[in-house]
Amino acid sequence: MSALLRVQDLKKHFPIGKDLFGRPTQVVHAVESVSFEVEKGRTLGIVGESGCGKSTTARLLMHLIEPDEGRISIRGKEFGNIGGRHPVAQLRRQMQMVFQDSYASLNPRLTIEDSIAFGPQIHGVSETLARQQARDLLDRVGLNPSVFIRRYPHELSGGQRQRVNIARALAIKPEIVILDEAVSALDKSVQAQVLNLLSDLKKEFELTYLFISHDLNVVQYISDDVMVMYLGQVVESGPVAQLYENPAHPYTRALLNSVPAQTPGQSKNYIVLEGDPPNPIAPPKGCRFHPRCQFAKAICAEKEPDTVKVSGSHKAACFKLPGSADHQTYIRLQEVSHEPRC
Repeated sequence: MSALLRVQDLKKHFPIGKDLFGRPTQVVHAVESVSFEVEKGRTLGIVGESGCGKSTTARLLMHLIEPDEGRISIRGKEFGNIGGRHPVAQLRRQMQMVFQDSYASLNPRLTIEDSIAFGPQIHGVSETLARQQARDLLDRVGLNPSVFIRRYPHELSGGQRQRVNIARALAIKPEIVILDEAVSALDKSVQAQVLNLLSDLKKEFELTYLFISHDLNVVQYISDDVMVMYLGQVVESGPVAQLYENPAHPYTRALLNSVPAQTPGQSKNYIVLEGDPPNPIAPPKGCRFHPRCQFAKAICAEKEPDTVKVSGSHKAACFKLPGSADHQTYIRLQEVSHEPRC
C-alpha cells in the first residue's frame, strides 16, 4: 500500500547568537534527517525524551516552523513554500493539529461555535453552513451544542476544551490529524474518554493520526506504528507490537524498561540511562546515543549508523544479533561483519 504521508530528510537548525556581521555563531540541531511514511487509516506514535524533536517535527509538518531542508508529500503531492510545490494553504486543508495546551489553542474572545466555524469560513464555506457544521461536530465530540455554543474557553474544563480543539481540527475535513501531547494534561479518567473518542472519530471520518506523547502506555494503546526519536533523529521505528515486544535499539529498550510493571509481582531488569542527553548545539560525532550507551564501542564515536531493516517494516539504527540470549550483542549496520556495535 502506498503511503498517504511521506516525509524525507526533514531538517531544522535554530541559529542562536550572532557575530558582528549578523551571522549565527551557533545553531541548535533540533531535527536532523528525519524520514518516515504513514499509510492511510493508521496511527503513528512518536516517542522520546523531552527535547528530542517530536514537537518540532510536528510543527515542521504543518509549516508553523519553516523547514531548512526536506520534502513533505501527501498522496504524492509535495507541499511547501519552495518554488514548484503546492502551497501551504492546501497542506493545511489536508492536515490539522491538536496542541497540548487546550486553553492557549483557543481564542478567548470567540465563543466555542465561532472558534470551530472560523476555519471553514476562511476556506470558503458560508457562515450558515459553517455554524451548522460546528454544532454537528460539537455533538459528535460529546458536547451538547445547545449548552456549549455560546460559551467561552474559560467556562470549560480542560477535557471539554480539548474536545472543542478536536472538533475545530475536524471542521476543515482533513485526512491527517497531528495530536501533540493532546491528552497529557488531562486526568486519567478524562484521558481515557478522549482516547476512546479519538478511536471512534478515526473510524468514522477515516482519519490518519500522528500521535506524540511521553506516555508509552497510551502510545501502545492507540498506535499502529511507533517511531522513536533521540536528539533530533529517528533511532527505531516499526509496528507497535514488534517494537514493544522486541525493541532493537538500546535507547528504545531503556525507554520501555522505564515503564512500571503493570502486573503485580512482575519484575524488570531496568536499564538506567546515566546523564542527560548531549547538548543539541554540539551533538556528539557518530552515534548520538553513544555517550549514554552501555554497549558503545570506539567505532560508535566515529561513524553514524545507517538505519536498516530488522524484520518486516521494523527498522533501527542498531540492533541485537538474532539469537543473542543476553540481549547485549549488537552489530554495526553499515557492515556485514559482526563487529560489536552499541
